[in-house]
Amino acid sequence: MHILIPDDYQDAVRHLPCFQRLHEHEVQVLTAMATDPNEWAERLVGAEVLVLIRERTRVDASLLRRLPRLRLISQTGKVGAHLDLAACTAHGIAVAEGIGSPVAPAELTWALIMAASRRLPDYGRALQNGHWQATGDAVLGRALHGRTLGVWSYGRIGRRVAGFGRAFGMQVLVWGGEYSCAQARVDGFEVAASRDALFERSDVLSLHRRLVANTRHQVTATDLARMKPDALLVNTSRAELIAPGALLAALQAGRPGMAALDVFEREPVLDPSDPLLRHPRLLATPHLGYVERDSYELYFGSAFDNVLAFAAGTPRNIVNPAALASR
Repeated sequence: MHILIPDDYQDAVRHLPCFQRLHEHEVQVLTAMATDPNEWAERLVGAEVLVLIRERTRVDASLLRRLPRLRLISQTGKVGAHLDLAACTAHGIAVAEGIGSPVAPAELTWALIMAASRRLPDYGRALQNGHWQATGDAVLGRALHGRTLGVWSYGRIGRRVAGFGRAFGMQVLVWGGEYSCAQARVDGFEVAASRDALFERSDVLSLHRRLVANTRHQVTATDLARMKPDALLVNTSRAELIAPGALLAALQAGRPGMAALDVFEREPVLDPSDPLLRHPRLLATPHLGYVERDSYELYFGSAFDNVLAFAAGTPRNIVNPAALASR
């Protein structure tokens, strides 16, 4: 089969050990995204199988109409809003869902919390410019011990981040749905009295919400204005959880005092002059939550195994089985 892997920005997939599982098939890896929809469809037109890297590639009905040979989409991790599942079913295209791990995203979240709290990027840049402990202002970094870590909400990643906070001697404050709050209490964590209290009390607030219709733009300017002037907001989940423009306005107003982001509304096309991206109290990384060696091997190993099962006539982990019947 002709297997195509789009949007491998770093050209990393070909170098994974699990890539060798596909040696009997024709595999093409695309490292650069086309901004023109017609050009993008032309690049994908010969594919019988697409292996999608998380949510990088948007697949909708208009694209599927132009891919007559496509039979399978093998998703690394879980299916998300980037993929029109109903359209796939209507076109007889099976979608196989993979597996994932909370380990790398949780570790990156904590790395951002540590780096931002101790101002490591600022001190590092100053040192490279020949300045010893001189960042151009009198603002010192701060330790985490004894401070309050807010976690919204308490899923697989949030649970790990809460555990890190406990290990660092922080008071952990959890907010989320009824099930999340109940589980947090079982694990010995405090549940915030209210959403307002979560924003008001947190010295560090880390967002771990899934992006669905009722969480889109859920964090508002009013929420952010409740934060302390020296608080840190961390978002390694989805940029769309925060109302458009609210974070930039909040940073400019001084509440919260800092932010650390791994996610943006337009990925990977960013404007280097974007005032949020260039804000002096923002630490930004290019969506690295799952981008590390062990996660890639796990995600792609599962996705490739789903491809091989489909090729062998024994499809598995298909989330739209009706598509198989329509072929």
